[in-house]
Amino acid sequence: MTNSNPFATHDVENQPVALGNYNSWSTDTALREAVVREGGGWADDQLSEFGALVGGELVAEGFAANENKPKLKTFDRYGRRIDEVEFHPSYHRLMAAAMRHGMNGFAWRNENREGAHVARAAIMYMGGQADAGTQCPMSMTYAAIPALRQAPKLAEKWIPKLISADYDPRPLPMEQKTGCTIGMGMTEKQGGSDVRTNTTRATARPDGGYDLVGHKWFFSAPMCDAHLVLAQTDGGLSCFLVPRFKPDGSKNAIEIQRLKDKLGDWSNASSEVEFCGAYGELVGKEGRGVPTIIEMVSLTRLDCMIGSSAQMRQATLQAIHHTQQRRAFGKLLADQPLMRNVLADLALESEAAVAMTMRIARAVDSGGRDAHEMALARIATGIGKYWICKRTPAHVNEAQECLGGIGYVEETIMPRLYRQAPLNSIWEGSGNVQCLDVLRALNRDPETRDALFTEMHAASGSNPHFDAAITEVAALFDDTATLEYRSRHVVERLALTLQASILLRAGDEAIAAAFCSSRLGGRHGLVFGTLDPDAPVDHLIERATVAA
Repeated sequence: MTNSNPFATHDVENQPVALGNYNSWSTDTALREAVVREGGGWADDQLSEFGALVGGELVAEGFAANENKPKLKTFDRYGRRIDEVEFHPSYHRLMAAAMRHGMNGFAWRNENREGAHVARAAIMYMGGQADAGTQCPMSMTYAAIPALRQAPKLAEKWIPKLISADYDPRPLPMEQKTGCTIGMGMTEKQGGSDVRTNTTRATARPDGGYDLVGHKWFFSAPMCDAHLVLAQTDGGLSCFLVPRFKPDGSKNAIEIQRLKDKLGDWSNASSEVEFCGAYGELVGKEGRGVPTIIEMVSLTRLDCMIGSSAQMRQATLQAIHHTQQRRAFGKLLADQPLMRNVLADLALESEAAVAMTMRIARAVDSGGRDAHEMALARIATGIGKYWICKRTPAHVNEAQECLGGIGYVEETIMPRLYRQAPLNSIWEGSGNVQCLDVLRALNRDPETRDALFTEMHAASGSNPHFDAAITEVAALFDDTATLEYRSRHVVERLALTLQASILLRAGDEAIAAAFCSSRLGGRHGLVFGTLDPDAPVDHLIERATVAA
């Protein structure tokens, strides 16, 4: 556009236009194929409806919610303690859209239908591309259902409201709301992941409830209507549901000390709290706190994979969109051979991430009906959580570099993606915790190893690099004396081999071959953009592109 101002210094040219409205379901070939393949294709209409929102009006809501961080209101104007968190209206609109379309409850409302958890994973995957902060309370609300089912009276009261499509942010007792959310309070200052060192104490009350005294170092999403909390009893570490309001309707004795000043995840609130005799109800049995909450942790780890895969998708989409409009050295960036290598490699990593994520979602979905799927979910969740979440920061940074300097400017989504990228590798157990959990599962539950290798061997004979990798990864377990020391390398190789197996069976031979050659065959560098010249570059970029 020519500037008519006689004093203008320049015309603005060779600058891309922002990505316009698009449907994040219908334009995502890899996602749609994975969801259909894993049994969730019947939800196409629901997914398309949400996809139009995610690629449309929710984009602006995501920017606004992250530009206006939540604020802690400890006291009201008269000095009464209220412990409320104030959010920007955009955050509430994002939450309302998430619940309306089932990020919290779609899988449970369709529990008897095969593929319900796969379809719900797609909802989570798309929603995370507009804003990741809402995924924290949505993930915990979704994942709390199995734990609550161990307390039938609590389940009867709470589950219908936790799987509701209604979002109500008002600080009210749950009896006055049709839809509720739930958070978690597990870690304390002195222990972190080592929750058995928790010092919060729960003392039984005459009415069957408990009084909790102690602290939580990370009390996630403090605006939720209740939290699942770990505390010590005479019987050992136990799980409790701690509501925001007591049964008599009064505010529970939970004091928010501060909100965490986080690197990313700005739209969401995380807090530190003190329990000053807070009312709680036992979930499961005394002394069985970790086993009670472990299935919730497993589901939130799946959501970590979903969230990281979503960030890869959004980063890849932004890189391709920008480079297809920006020219340098006489041609579009997207037509430059080296840039095409980078874009294709980013797309390949994104495809592998969503393929693995949806396969594990199917294992979760089918676990109650199939022993193989249950064992696979047990072992593959830790493997996938470790690898996909580890790959995301480097992936997002490479995509950011494709945009150049503007990719470092807050007016684009790239800085937000980059700040968010490390979160899921820390949340719900760091990389070391995941690796040790994988080893623990393989050692204690031999059926998990059988399920994993059965799953990988299902693609045997379809690619020489893959066949060699299966032989190699099996041998990694021979030296048991150094296995824990080497466990990061072991889990990495398991992840790559499992991803290759999934892609080989997905039916796109060119993409599967490129993955096996680059990730398993040693024909790839240590950074993105080092694919072989014979890689299906055009095919990969085309599949990942949203038309301008």
